[in-house]
Amino acid sequence: MTQTAITQTIVQRVAEFAASVRAKGLPPELREDAARRVLDVLGNSLAATGERPAAAVGALVREWGGNGRATAIGSGEKLPDPSAALLNGTLAHSLDFDDTHLPSVLHPSASVVPAALAVAESRGATGAQLLDAIGVGVEITVRLGMAGYDEELGNSVFFEHGLHATAICGALGAAATAAMLSDVDESGIADAIGIAASMGSGLLEANRTGGTVKRVHCGWAAHAAVTAAGMARHGITGPPTVLEGRFGFLQAFCGDQAHVDEIVTGLGTDWELPGIFFKPYPCNHFTHAGIDAARRLRARGVDPASITSLELGAPTAVLRTIGEPREDKIHPKSGYHAAFSGPYTVAAAFLGGGGLGVFHEDFTDSAAADPERLALAAKVTCVPDSRCDEIFPHQFPAVLRARLTDGTEVEERVDVNRGGPDNPLSADELATKFRLNATRVVSAETADRITELTYGLAGLGDLSELTGLLH
Repeated sequence: MTQTAITQTIVQRVAEFAASVRAKGLPPELREDAARRVLDVLGNSLAATGERPAAAVGALVREWGGNGRATAIGSGEKLPDPSAALLNGTLAHSLDFDDTHLPSVLHPSASVVPAALAVAESRGATGAQLLDAIGVGVEITVRLGMAGYDEELGNSVFFEHGLHATAICGALGAAATAAMLSDVDESGIADAIGIAASMGSGLLEANRTGGTVKRVHCGWAAHAAVTAAGMARHGITGPPTVLEGRFGFLQAFCGDQAHVDEIVTGLGTDWELPGIFFKPYPCNHFTHAGIDAARRLRARGVDPASITSLELGAPTAVLRTIGEPREDKIHPKSGYHAAFSGPYTVAAAFLGGGGLGVFHEDFTDSAAADPERLALAAKVTCVPDSRCDEIFPHQFPAVLRARLTDGTEVEERVDVNRGGPDNPLSADELATKFRLNATRVVSAETADRITELTYGLAGLGDLSELTGLLH
């Protein structure tokens, strides 16, 4: 190790990594992976344009006004960069359909991609530059999340404290992305990350008891990122020890349970990016294995009318999200809250299902109030399962046991989540997910052209045709 490396702080090493990728570019396979992240975010965002949080944030940013240079997904209007990032990040996370990194349990692309798109469009970046910046931002985001993951605890320290690591770490990773696209030098990238560390925030209580604010978390992280990069470009600086310092990011959020080496060990050689899970279902990732177990039982011929009771076994740590409070989970307040309910999602897998298995129509307010679904959800008891505890959080497993009217019991156990590296969604399946999302608001021809352009981003000289199609 050189003397320079020894004396560098963590954020300086991260900025050096970002500047190196900006100069040399990502390897082709990582650019391809980043392009898939972009397509996934665009589809999720287009599908969310009719949601109330999008309307509320859209009304707010229009009140703010300003010089518009970045496209608002779904409307095609131009907004100032931070406003576009806020609105598009809100869209990206609104349906809880965005990708997930394990075991940090955060959703990196929903903050990074909206920030990247806003700055790249306004500053005339190429498709390759966009992908390189996204790859770096996602990598930094999940490494910050891993710095807050405690192996002995078997969970994220952020999560244990009620903090939304997705938004908190996402603000910093997205700031690196925005800075890479803003023509600041290496020290400016470090400053942008350091500035964003004072902006990242988010609490998870809405997962438990309601409220729509969580849908805005990734939007606010993207807004913070673009703002931080702009501040760095104009001369605001961040603390050089912002990540590891006594009053720095990790100590403030995770205390002595932080593992700072996770940020830089293997940085630039051992990439987390390709292992991040894509979601096949538009609901909380903790519910997915239960959905797959229910679909398998349904495929085996189990008739919901013959079920007297269901037992959903899951990792102990996730029951707070998908099983508690029980009354709220068996009677979700809305379609959005139904997406965080183990009992409801099991019922939806038995009684509904569209798209890739369970889709948006299963999470409307009317579907969440359907008496047949609620009656089946009320038969579901959520319990901790020791085998699931052993696997979590490297996967989000589940076991579903159905007791039937004839006295028999049938079981399905799902240890490996669909959409991850051990059970991946193909490029064609991701394109299908995008098409099903996008054609809620655009034509099939437009959706196909967006897919073609996005998968070909590495060769695009500018983003004008792609952004022009996003209405």
